[in-house]
Amino acid sequence: MPSETLVRVTHERGVATLTLDSPGNRNALSSALVGELADRLGEAEKDQDVRAVVLAHTGTTFCAGADLRDPPDPDALVGLLRQIVDVRKPVVARVDGHVRAGGLGLLGACDISAASTSSTFAFTEVHIGVAPAVISLPLLPRVDPRAVARYYLTGEKFGAAEAARIGLVTDAGPDVDEVLGPVLAGLRKASPQGLAETKRLLTVKVLEAFDRDAESLTALSARLFGSDQAREGMTAFLERRDPAWVW
Repeated sequence: MPSETLVRVTHERGVATLTLDSPGNRNALSSALVGELADRLGEAEKDQDVRAVVLAHTGTTFCAGADLRDPPDPDALVGLLRQIVDVRKPVVARVDGHVRAGGLGLLGACDISAASTSSTFAFTEVHIGVAPAVISLPLLPRVDPRAVARYYLTGEKFGAAEAARIGLVTDAGPDVDEVLGPVLAGLRKASPQGLAETKRLLTVKVLEAFDRDAESLTALSARLFGSDQAREGMTAFLERRDPAWVW
């Protein structure tokens, strides 16, 4: 039997939309989804008719973070995040739902992110005994440092207006497609060369972070996920109970 398609692809007037379509795990970053998304992004980059890429989702969750039952290899996740940053076409996130943990790394890697005001966000890694290690590569160069310290450390949930204020998303509004309208119109008017070279200017600092820190943060992620506290945290999450350290 053919394998399940986890990333749906559509095209409209120079824009390729890659839709995360894994409702069974709330579009969590499984090893399969990470691999398929990387493949689809590579195809879009090679397609001469594609001016820009939109990363969208089905259901009420954009991405729930790492799939704890089938987590991606840290190197594969680093590779996907870097690919989004480094692809020579703008990548735009369309968020109309919840984003958690590793899913926020996708937003950090995208060039532009639009969200509906009903969307919510949270860095929940500390609640299961790990840290937002790998996803920090695209996030820390782009998000307000005082705000990211708070939300990294507390795991608090926050809304789309706050996400826009701190630079996690570009803009937010009641209708995410109304927010995206002028963005996509502008991208469709731009030349491929102009977009590619402008994106190169904008991503220098982020790519420097990958070159400098990817190896150490990948090692940190692997060490934490293999720890006793992480095993307790993930087990508690899957069993829908508090982990042992909660007061």
